[in-house]
Amino acid sequence: MKRVIGLLALSVLLVSLSGCSYLFYPHAKDFAEKAKDPNDVQTLINLTNMMETSAKAAKSGKGVDQALDDLHNQFHAFDDNLCCVDKETREKPAHALAVTHNKELWAIFKRVWKFKSDQPQREQHLDLFATEVKELRETLQTLK
Repeated sequence: MKRVIGLLALSVLLVSLSGCSYLFYPHAKDFAEKAKDPNDVQTLINLTNMMETSAKAAKSGKGVDQALDDLHNQFHAFDDNLCCVDKETREKPAHALAVTHNKELWAIFKRVWKFKSDQPQREQHLDLFATEVKELRETLQTLK
């Protein structure tokens, strides 16, 4: 019994440390690869461009359509890559602001997901999401 519990605990630890987003959202890795740039900050900017495009495309949809699914995966890719910038960049105040924008985006995205089938609210929340992504991109530009 102890062995099973230890193995289970080790599995949970490995999944949480390995970026479980790619385990549960395998397409997030594909988007991260598409956005990849030698400069980590540029990778993040590329992901914000993708997210903004997908948010605009998802406004007219309903339910979990392709555009919303892409946005969801892109957002997970962004979240996973935000912590992967070098230490010097993470210590800058603009990075702290980018983390705050990311937290705000999570709150907005949860509302988008809740209202994914309720068209007027879905569109409003996606507009708000796109606006927040623009502010995030401006913040990331200062990190370059």
